[in-house]
Order: sequence, then C-alpha cells, then structure tokens
Amino acid sequence: MHPEICEIIARIRHHGMIAGLISNGYYFQAEKVKKLNQAGLDYLQISIDNVNPDDVSKKSLKVLDGKLINLRDHAKFKVNINSVVGGGVSDPDDALVIANRAIQLGFSSTVGVIHDSDGLLKGLTEREKEVYKEIKSKGSRSYARWNWFQDNLVNGKEYKWRCRAGSRYLYIDEAGIVSWCSQQRGTPGIPLLEYTHGDMEREYITEKWCAPTCTIQCVHQVGHLDAWRDPQISLSDYDNRNGKGLKKDTIARVLEAE
Repeated sequence: MHPEICEIIARIRHHGMIAGLISNGYYFQAEKVKKLNQAGLDYLQISIDNVNPDDVSKKSLKVLDGKLINLRDHAKFKVNINSVVGGGVSDPDDALVIANRAIQLGFSSTVGVIHDSDGLLKGLTEREKEVYKEIKSKGSRSYARWNWFQDNLVNGKEYKWRCRAGSRYLYIDEAGIVSWCSQQRGTPGIPLLEYTHGDMEREYITEKWCAPTCTIQCVHQVGHLDAWRDPQISLSDYDNRNGKGLKKDTIARVLEAE
C-alpha cells in the first residue's frame, strides 16, 4: 500500500541488500508485479488463512487466487505461500488445499502454527498435526522453511531457545514504539528515537517469559543466527547487578561469574 514501495525496494537493492516483502496479497495486479520486478524485489511471502473467507479472516484462497495467477504469469522474484493450522482455523485441511495450490502455481509453500493473542502456542488436534507434517514434507528447502522449532510445539513440547527480540530483532509499530514482537506490544514500549544501545543490550541478555511456547517464526529465525552466543539471565538478576547500559564486555564478565 505504500505509495513509494518500489522506490524503497530499489534503494535497498542499490545498497546490495536482499529486499523481501510480506503481504496480504490483495494488491498484486499485473502492472504492480511488473513494477516490483523492475525495482528488484527478491522475495515475496503471502499468508493465506483459509479457502473461503469467514468471520476470522478474509485472507482466503478464493479471494486471492486471481492475484496468485498474476504472480505466476509475471513475477521474476521468488514467491512463497504460507498457510496456517491451529486456533481460529475452522478446517485444518484448508492449509493442505492452499499448499497444493501454491505448488501447482510453481511457488514454494510453508506452514505455520497459529498462536493465541499473546503469540503463544495453542494445542493442536491430531488432524492438524497430520496436515502440518504433510505440508512440511512438500517442496524444497529454503530460508522460508527454516522453521524446525515448530516441530516441538506441534508435539506439545516447549522449545528452549534464546529470544533476542528487542535487540537482534526490532518490532516497530505505526506509532514508532519498539516492542518485542507484534504479539507483545508495549514491552518494552520505548519510542524508537529514545531506544539506546543499553536497551538493546538488556533485551539481548535477558530471558523472555514467553519464549518456550512462542510461535512467531521471524523472531525465532533471527534468534537462531547467534543461538550459540551468550547465555541469558533473568531480568531480575540483570537489574540486581545494575545492568542497565552495561557494555558487552561487562555483560560477558557477568555471565562468566554465573
């Protein structure tokens, strides 16, 4: 929807960076797709929630299929279609229909586990588990399929990891407020212009209460890039050591003392 989206993408590519876009899919008329080609878009992901629109979501295959055909016919960038299983999805087999349609059109396909209002796992039914595993078995490996953490969650197990939200990953909303992610708005809730290296250090080194059952894929993917670095400590331990604004070498000494 941004009136200068193509200029933004072109500027990203000018600097030699990868330009990716996540969209609801509604705006992909043929001419728009061609302009995105010219701008140099590398990667597009569209999430489709169901086959037919319902009270929960209008992002349906029925509504978007014409736009997917436009992408098939004109896109020179990679397209991935993500479907979901879990709470709020009335028929888990919808995800399978969406995945098969994506593959038929020549796109890659992924599946996500939908979360509750806190971004946390909802228990899956046996059929939802079957659909999830079948979709995961389709297609080739890619960055978009780098989501093995979900396997534990699908089986009702917690996943132990070090969430770096607020540091490696910044979620900035339309008001310019920094939060951990889209589901934890208001934490830490600091305006971007006031967000300091000390804030990033704190969020990097402290545990997140919601991490073990988090299903937010993009945050997991960023966190795994340095999963082997720096164990995390509790926020209370960090505060007790007057950790606010500590430099990285000081934080390292705190961790060694642990």
